[in-house]
Amino acid sequence: MTVTQPLAICVINGYPAPNRAVLAEAGMKQAHEMYVDFLKEYTPNAKIDTLYIADLDTALPTGTNLSSYDAYIWTGSNLTIYHDQPSVTRQIEFSRAVYGAGKPQYGSCWGVQMAAVAAGGEVQKNPKGREWAFARDIHLTDAGKQHPLYRGKPHQFNGFIMHLDIVTRVPEGGTLLAINEHSPVQALAVQCGKGAFWATQYHPEYNLYEMARLLIARKEPLTTEGFFVKQEDVEKLAADMIELYKKPETKGLREQLKIGDDILDAQIRQQELRNWVDFLVLPSLAK
Repeated sequence: MTVTQPLAICVINGYPAPNRAVLAEAGMKQAHEMYVDFLKEYTPNAKIDTLYIADLDTALPTGTNLSSYDAYIWTGSNLTIYHDQPSVTRQIEFSRAVYGAGKPQYGSCWGVQMAAVAAGGEVQKNPKGREWAFARDIHLTDAGKQHPLYRGKPHQFNGFIMHLDIVTRVPEGGTLLAINEHSPVQALAVQCGKGAFWATQYHPEYNLYEMARLLIARKEPLTTEGFFVKQEDVEKLAADMIELYKKPETKGLREQLKIGDDILDAQIRQQELRNWVDFLVLPSLAK
């Protein structure tokens, strides 16, 4: 099933150009491209634009131009949202403007932090350190079990992830939807003014190949932080992940990597993205 409406969606890439170059060097897609891939499949008639918001020479929509899009999606970023620098603060100000315009927003990783901070919440460094590759045993809160973001999703699942910071204070108008042992906020729904923002700390848009390449891009900090003895160990894990991506039926690798259908099956993994379109974006068009 696909959505046939001719939507206009802006995908906001939160990485500045030098950091995008690091991802390209590691052989992975840019953060926005994974969302674009999903949208092209699920909303084939949508007009999709990419906004490189962290590049200070990129002009941003303002005023009534914000309404030229039906919805906005935020990618991840390796910036730090509580750093007072223009590449960060202009993003927060823009998300607040989108809230004010009443347009639906979605985001992963950086996106959930944006949803919180732009609405008055707080983000800090996680004292437990980095959560990487797989967020294990994410489970829905009572509110999450009832929320349309999770319609058709298992109440407990694993997801792709890579982050150091966490939401430490949910803003007024925010609802905690999912948690796990490592991160107290794995998903939020935020109502701020006229706008709604549904967001996850984990990445429904990723697949096993792209996460493997992200490990390569982050192999130095992953080793420095003590998760691996040497960088070659990161490369070995990434190679195993890519092999399983190519041959998802390989039982031995699935068991070795502790990976199930919630990671490998796009129908399960991307349910939140379809639900956002179906239950937030499309209803907003009728208002």
